Amino acid sequence: MAAASVAAEEAEEALRLFTAIGLSEAKARETLRNAALSALLRRAVLQAQSALGPALDKATGTLLYNAAARLRDPKHLGFLVGYIARREILTDLQLSAALEYVRSHPLEPLDAVDFEQACGVGVCITPEQIEEAVEAVISEHRAELLAERYHFNMGVLMGEARSRLRWADGKTIKNEVDLQVLHLLGPKTEADLEKKPKAAKARPAPVEKQKAPVVENGEVGTETRSLLEQLRGEALKFHKPGENYKTEGYVVTPNTMALLKQHLAITGGQVRTRFPPEPNGILHIGHAKAINFNFGYAKANGGVCFLRYDDTNPEKEEEKFFTAIRDMVEWLGYQPYAVTHASDYFDQLYTWALELIRRGQAYVCHQKVEEIKGHNPPPSPWRDRPVEESLLLFEDMRKGKFGEGEATLRMKLVMEDGKMDPVAYRVKFTPHHRTGDKWCIYPTYDYTHCLCDSIEHITHSLCTKEFQARRSSYFWLCNALDVYCPVQWEYGRLNLLYTVVSKRKIIRLVETGAVRDWDDPRLFTLTALRRRGFPPEAINNFCARVGVTVAQATMEPHLLEACAREVLNEQAPRAMAVLEPLKVTITNFPAPKALEVLVPNFPADESRGFHKVPFQPTVYIEETDFREEMDKGYKRLAPGQPVGLRHTGYVIAVQNVIKDPSGRVMELEVTCTKSDVAEKPKAFIHWVSEPLACEVRLYERLFLHKNPEDPSEVPGGFLSDLNPDSLRVVPNALVDSSVLSARPFDKFQFERLGYFSVDPDSKEGKVVFNRTVTLKEDPGKA
Repeated sequence: MAAASVAAEEAEEALRLFTAIGLSEAKARETLRNAALSALLRRAVLQAQSALGPALDKATGTLLYNAAARLRDPKHLGFLVGYIARREILTDLQLSAALEYVRSHPLEPLDAVDFEQACGVGVCITPEQIEEAVEAVISEHRAELLAERYHFNMGVLMGEARSRLRWADGKTIKNEVDLQVLHLLGPKTEADLEKKPKAAKARPAPVEKQKAPVVENGEVGTETRSLLEQLRGEALKFHKPGENYKTEGYVVTPNTMALLKQHLAITGGQVRTRFPPEPNGILHIGHAKAINFNFGYAKANGGVCFLRYDDTNPEKEEEKFFTAIRDMVEWLGYQPYAVTHASDYFDQLYTWALELIRRGQAYVCHQKVEEIKGHNPPPSPWRDRPVEESLLLFEDMRKGKFGEGEATLRMKLVMEDGKMDPVAYRVKFTPHHRTGDKWCIYPTYDYTHCLCDSIEHITHSLCTKEFQARRSSYFWLCNALDVYCPVQWEYGRLNLLYTVVSKRKIIRLVETGAVRDWDDPRLFTLTALRRRGFPPEAINNFCARVGVTVAQATMEPHLLEACAREVLNEQAPRAMAVLEPLKVTITNFPAPKALEVLVPNFPADESRGFHKVPFQPTVYIEETDFREEMDKGYKRLAPGQPVGLRHTGYVIAVQNVIKDPSGRVMELEVTCTKSDVAEKPKAFIHWVSEPLACEVRLYERLFLHKNPEDPSEVPGGFLSDLNPDSLRVVPNALVDSSVLSARPFDKFQFERLGYFSVDPDSKEGKVVFNRTVTLKEDPGKA
C-alpha cells in the first residue's frame, strides 16, 4: 500500500509539472502513460527550471516536450535542454535541426561550434531582412500575381522567402507576405472571393507493359513499376548507406564512425542487399517476396544484390537445391551481383571465433542440446571458465576430439526474446559439399549471418519478422568483434491459404504419394508454379500487390491466379483444344479438300500474327457443347439450334444424331452455311480438325480447408485434408496442329477453356498440358 501511495504522489507531482509547462491535463495524463517519455520530460523540465526558475512559458514548454518526445538517444537530452534554457534554441525549426544534428553525430563529445552553426544559434533575422526577402520574391512573381491576383498560390511566396532566410520566424514572414500582397493588389474584390474553377484532370496515358531482358549486376528482368515505387528511396524510411547509426536501436561504439567510413570507401555509397537461402529445400511463394524485396530494393536504389547460400548445415544440403535456387532467382528475372556461400568465409569465421573467446565474449560449453532448448534453460556452469581453457577446448573441437553434442561454443549475450547465450559453433562429423572433411565444426545462423553480411558490406540486411528476436545478437556480435555492422530490417512473411510450404511437410506429401515431387503443380513451390505455367511476371506482380508490409500477409490463391490471367492474356497465343471430343461430320462441306483457316494469335491485336489450322469435313467439338434437348437459356448446339464454328465463317446445324447401342451420342451429322447468309447464331464454339492427341492435367486445390496445418480446423492433420479431386487427367484430349512445335513451359490460351502450359513429361507424339488457370475466376473460390 505504501509503495502504491508513493507512486500516486509521484504521478500527481509529474502531472502538476507537465501542466505547468502548458500541456493540457489530457495530454499530461497521456504522457504519464508512457514511462520512458515521462522520465525524460521530467528531467528536461527540472533542468530548465533550475536555470530559468519554476515558471516556464508555454513556448519553452513546447520545445522541452518535443525534445523529450523526438530525441532518440537520451544521453543528449541535457545538452539540448541547456540550449533551450539559455534561449539559444527558440523555434521548432531550430529544434528539428538540433535533433537531426545529434542523430547524425552519435559520438561524444559534440562539437559545440559546429552544432550551433547547424542549428542557427545566435542568428538574428531583422524585420528589414524579412521585408527585403519578401520584396525580392514578390518581384519575381509580380506578373503572375497581377494576372491571378488572390487566386495565386501564396504558399509559393512563403516557401521561397523561407528558403532565403532559413531561421526566420514563419509567422513574421507570413505577415509580411500578406502586407506586401495587399499593397500590390489592394483589397479583395468579389471576383477574388469566388472559388477558383478546378482544372480538368488530364487522363493518364495507358502504361505500357514493361518487359526488360535480364541483365547483369542485380538488374531485374521484368520491372513491376508499383513494386519499385514501393522500394525506391525514402519510401521505406530506410537509412542511407553509411548512415546506419540513424536507425533506431542501432548500437554505436567508439569505432562505429571509422568503420562506416571504411565501408563507404569500399562500396562507394552503393546499396547492397543479399538473398541468403539455406540450400536444403526448394524455394516457395514466400521466398518470391524475399527475392523481390532484396533484389528489388537494390534495383530501385541503384544498388546490387548478392545470392548467398547459407550452407552451414552439411547434413541437409544437396547439390540439386543449390541449382534449383539459382534457377528460380534467375527465372523471376534477377541476376545476382555475385553468388557466394557462407562456406567461402569459414576460415575467417573461425579466426573471429578465436578472437571472440580471447575477448571473453564466448566460451566452450558441455550442456546437452536438450538442456539448452527453450527460453529458460539453466545457466551454463562453464560460462566463466578461463579464456585459455576455452581456446584449448575449441581447438579440440576443431580437431574432432569431441563427439557430436559433447561441446559447443556459446556467445555471452541475452537475446531480445530472452534466449541466453546462443550457440556459435557445434560439432558435426559430416563432410561438406564444398569444403569436404576439412571441418568437423560448423557455425550456426546466429553466428554466421551477421558476419557474412559484414564481410560483404551489406547495407540493408532484409529478413522476415521472426528474425527480429535475433537483431540484438546481430548488432552485438559485429560490435563485439569491432567489425562493420550492417542494419537488420524486418518485414512480414507472405503466406498462402490452402497450402503447406514447410520442407518437412512437403517431404511427407512426396513420401506418401500425395504429390509427385517438389515441383508437383498443386504445390506452391516456385518450381511447381513454373511447371504449372505461372509466368514469373505474375509472381512478381503478386508480390508487388501484397506490398512490402511489416505485418504478416496471408493471401488467397485466387489473387495469385488473377495476376497470372493478366500476364497470360498478353503473353499466351490462342489455340483450340477439345477435352471431351465429339465427332462432327459436315455432310455438305463446301470444298473438295481441307480448307485452311487463319486464326489470330491474339484476337485483340491481330498485328501480332496468325496461325493456320486445317478445316475439313470431320471436326471435333466438346461433348458439352451439344445437347439433344435444350434447356431454357442454353445457347449452344442442339437440334433446331445452329452454332457458329469459331474463325471459319460457317454456321452448322444438326441433321442427324448417331448413337451407340447404349444410347450414347457418338457422332453428329451436320450441314454448314456461310455465316454471312445464315441467321446469326446464339453462340460460337471452338473445334479441332486433323488434331494432335494430347494429355491434359486439370488441377484444383490440394487441400480442402484454408489452413490445413491448423489443428482446430483440421484435427486429423494436414494429410487428412487432401482434396481427392485435386488432379483430373484427360488422357485423350485433342488440340489443333498449331502447337506441334511447342516445347516444355510454352504457354497457350485454349479458347473457352483456360490457360495451359506444356509439361516437361511431354514426349514425341504425345504432348502433355497443365492447366494453369481457368479463363475466369471460379466464384466459389473467392
